[in-house]
Amino acid sequence: MAHTPVTLHDVAREAGVAVSTVSRALSNPDRVSPRTREHVQAIARRLDYRPNRVAQTLLTGRTQMLALLVPDITNPHNFGLIRGAEAQARAAGYTLVIGDSQEDADLELAHAERLGSAVDGLVLAASKLPEAQLRQLQGHRPVVLFNRQVPGFPSVVTDSADGSRQIVEHLVALGHRRLVYLGGPQTSWTDGERGRALSEHAQAAGIEMVRRGPFSPTVEHGAAAADVALATEATALIAFNDLLAIGVLQRLARLGVDVPGELSVVGYDDIFGSDFCRPPLTTVTSPAEPAGRAVIDLLLSSRVASEGPDAETEPQIVLPTRLRVRDSTAVPASGRRTRGH
Repeated sequence: MAHTPVTLHDVAREAGVAVSTVSRALSNPDRVSPRTREHVQAIARRLDYRPNRVAQTLLTGRTQMLALLVPDITNPHNFGLIRGAEAQARAAGYTLVIGDSQEDADLELAHAERLGSAVDGLVLAASKLPEAQLRQLQGHRPVVLFNRQVPGFPSVVTDSADGSRQIVEHLVALGHRRLVYLGGPQTSWTDGERGRALSEHAQAAGIEMVRRGPFSPTVEHGAAAADVALATEATALIAFNDLLAIGVLQRLARLGVDVPGELSVVGYDDIFGSDFCRPPLTTVTSPAEPAGRAVIDLLLSSRVASEGPDAETEPQIVLPTRLRVRDSTAVPASGRRTRGH
């Protein structure tokens, strides 16, 4: 036979205190004395009290849940982001809900609107939403952005601009003078940052760089990207992310193009598997797990800020990146053969 659930009133009667005192001792323990807190918590454990989350939500307006929306849950770059965010949310007493927008702005908006009333805050990773829609969401729940910057929004970004500088300097030092950037989605803020920085640093170095694309940032689209890159006669190509770069490497291998003897290849993100491909990929590291912890910290502080007049509401955190040089880049061959395919 099922047991009747233990309620706050049961704990209060057994502890000899008011129901409001029990509520504070269990949900906001800093607001009661240590002696009272320990007494109430001991009684709750003995009675096997389990909090009624629905009742708590109605009482406080908080669900103790946060949401993280990522553009592609199958991309290994997002594994670290999710892991860091989940660990930080759990440590703060929150449950993290994950949503996959599949690189689709409409799906992202649908997820965000559906979750908005069920969570205490939203993290949008590489959001594709127009600024006006972001501001509508922000009017209902705190919103923190990852790898996108919009005035008025707290954000965490990895330093793509500096990573791009490191790529260009590395390739120039090897002797490359013709580069091609295989860009990602047109709606991607990160793609814009990477493309601009690559162009600026190539121009400063006095070398040629062309942009081709956009390409879907997946392994499957690497074949088309590789074919486009070969038509440019560049000596080095830079892919929007590692998934695209790995697809490029696979296509070049099938065509018999020697990497890095004939063509150097660079990616971004340093995902799991980028050092397993052949050859291992030179790529820009992206501190995904620290970023996951940082966005949750910002989201929780943003919620506090929305309830207090003097708190900072628009912090912009930029995490450093570093070029990891592997075997997919080398000095360009002096006499490259014409590649037909």
